[in-house]
Amino acid sequence: MTLWNSFRKGGKLFISRVPLNGARRAALEIMTSPNKMHGAVEAAFVPVPDCDFLSVCRSGQDFAEGRILWRIDRAPGGGRGAWLYVVSPKRPDFTHLCEQMGWSVEGGWETKDYEPFLEKIEEGQRWQFRLKANPVRKVFVDKSSKSDKDVMGTIQGHVTVEQQMQWLLNRAEAHGFRIPEDPLGNLQFQVGQREKSSFSHAGSRATLTTAVFDGALEVIDREALCHVLRFGMGRAKAFGCGLMTLAPLS
Repeated sequence: MTLWNSFRKGGKLFISRVPLNGARRAALEIMTSPNKMHGAVEAAFVPVPDCDFLSVCRSGQDFAEGRILWRIDRAPGGGRGAWLYVVSPKRPDFTHLCEQMGWSVEGGWETKDYEPFLEKIEEGQRWQFRLKANPVRKVFVDKSSKSDKDVMGTIQGHVTVEQQMQWLLNRAEAHGFRIPEDPLGNLQFQVGQREKSSFSHAGSRATLTTAVFDGALEVIDREALCHVLRFGMGRAKAFGCGLMTLAPLS
């Protein structure tokens, strides 16, 4: 059973998927810019009277059900196709995105209820997972000789496979899961699609270090893991990081 077949339609927290056609120039331009893709995802949520949905999202506040999270999953083998996954507390309309980036507009995306799937999660279960994240660390630098501040903190991306894997392992337990070992004692996960991108944001250049984690997990705290699925994990959620999805183990 695939991740998508585990969900059903209707509900208060939604999960959507949109097929993207990377062979289209406009699609490729947006897909390769986290800032432009962020704008394309936001445009899927039509303003509603008495509910300034996007302003709340931009302020960093979250709805009780969850927040907007998104991730692009590329086709295996380096193909031009891709899937956009979006979790949101409001039903989206991806017509504009299908017109610009999709294969067709008619029936170009699917949206399902996420709640029944989340209700099935129990402690002790094992699932296949995927997470695109922004693995970073805070580095403190002594500035006492240059300013009034003795220590300044900067955010730096982890760049090696070992650093990125340890980043996830260090956070797993607090987020409600652990990574099991195979019969040979190897941890059942891997990191790939390790990238560093630079893009324009708020009038300056932003740099984003990302990695995609795939593997198996065991649920040790249902509430903590469901919070990750609703609200994401780590930084840079507006730019396609933080969305974890689960599927039955194959």
